[in-house]
Amino acid sequence: MNRLELLGPMIVCLVAIGLCASLVLRAVPEAVASDGRSVSLAAFARIDEVLTSPRCQNCHTLSDFPRQGDDRHPHLFNVMRGPDGHGASGLACATCHGRANNAASGVPGADDWHLAPRGMGWEGLAPALRCAHLKDASRNGGRDGAAIIDHLKTALVAWAWQAGGDARKRPRTPPPVPYDEFLRAAELWVNSGAACPEAN
Repeated sequence: MNRLELLGPMIVCLVAIGLCASLVLRAVPEAVASDGRSVSLAAFARIDEVLTSPRCQNCHTLSDFPRQGDDRHPHLFNVMRGPDGHGASGLACATCHGRANNAASGVPGADDWHLAPRGMGWEGLAPALRCAHLKDASRNGGRDGAAIIDHLKTALVAWAWQAGGDARKRPRTPPPVPYDEFLRAAELWVNSGAACPEAN
């Protein structure tokens, strides 16, 4: 058999290999995407355990006032949201809340203490909607995935895990997921596509 006679079977073989490779490469991204979505959804479920805890929901409220305590009662002294979430005129959040917890009074504090914007209020929302709001730039202050992670690393968010106690020395229950694990889950969620659960 000369070289020309060998070319025919070789070309057929190369075409067959090419077709197989094409089919495999086409299937792999779908499998990866499917698996990536599962990973992303599992990560969000872990994040959502924190988002629904009183430490987050008290400030991420839909009401005109902050909430307090593990029972999420309205803030004492008729404290109100105000036009920018930093309290009403004459009674800004910073009037009482400093840059750190006040051990003597039990008043909590962290840098830039304020309510989350109403658009980031989560109480009563289903997980799918809570997730959608979290990554909606028109609601979350224009943040993309990286900026969401940066926000979660701020002192104001980290405070939830160092919340101290109230004036009657009752401890505030921290979120149910340790802070470092929460950050890892958030990074995994963002890096795996920031998938949201299906709406029910």
